[in-house]
Amino acid sequence: MSAEENLPLQGGCLCGGVRFELTKPFRRANHCHCSLCRRHSGTFGLTQGRVPRDGFRLLQGEELVRVYRPPDGTSVKAFCSVCGSSLFGGTWPEGPEVSVRFGSLDGDPGIRPQYHSFVASKAPWDELPDDGLPRYPEGPPATTY
Repeated sequence: MSAEENLPLQGGCLCGGVRFELTKPFRRANHCHCSLCRRHSGTFGLTQGRVPRDGFRLLQGEELVRVYRPPDGTSVKAFCSVCGSSLFGGTWPEGPEVSVRFGSLDGDPGIRPQYHSFVASKAPWDELPDDGLPRYPEGPPATTY
């Protein structure tokens, strides 16, 4: 099944208050092990994919979405203010891409993670799987994905 066959793809939060829809396929996907994603998710980090901004639409619950913008200017972390679900971020809402958390999707994203990023800041208990995916100490080189 191609990525386009999975579209539109919907997702949302645990309590159902926030719902969104993707109308364009993901450009890339990864497992991020940075300390911000780790703290935001409460686990190893996040598995996420980047979709073009014009392929992302909030269907309901905009008033429930809260955004944390780290002081260092890294990607935003958007979550539901009722249930706390980590939903999306990246350069949302004004940037060219939205980073969507795979755990918030209702169905198959049509893409699989292609690399591990920020492995230099992974938690001491986080053991990277032997999955054959490239591993980058920080983010991948800009020309890679």
